[in-house]
Amino acid sequence: MTAKKGFIRRTKQREVILDVLRSTRSHPTADWVYQEVRKEMPNVSLGTIYRNLKTLTEMGQALELSYGSTYSRFDGNPENHYHFVCEECGQVTDLDLPVQKQLEEDVSDMIDGQVSYHRLEFYGVCRDCLSLAEATDHEAE
Repeated sequence: MTAKKGFIRRTKQREVILDVLRSTRSHPTADWVYQEVRKEMPNVSLGTIYRNLKTLTEMGQALELSYGSTYSRFDGNPENHYHFVCEECGQVTDLDLPVQKQLEEDVSDMIDGQVSYHRLEFYGVCRDCLSLAEATDHEAE
């Protein structure tokens, strides 16, 4: 992804927001980030959170994951990586697959051009939701 050009002032709010994002692997919503940041900065506004999340994504320091729902999730790991999204509970899990770089090279060769970045998500049902469904099925019998 291409980072935003130009000088962007460092702010305490942005640093705390980025620290919160990087301290979790849960791919939180802006509301969750807001609740966590308020623990350190009680007077921060939700608008400040949204503005700074937008700036962090534009700067290439965070990723915004939008799956067509009414809200986005954010990822403090800006490196290109894949995600698995549970269609039952909505949990988003990072996937470390060794094919990422090779895919970009293959596509670059196919188009005789250059790939800047790509996104790939997998959808299904996570282990916890599958276990819950199996337990519910056994109780119904």
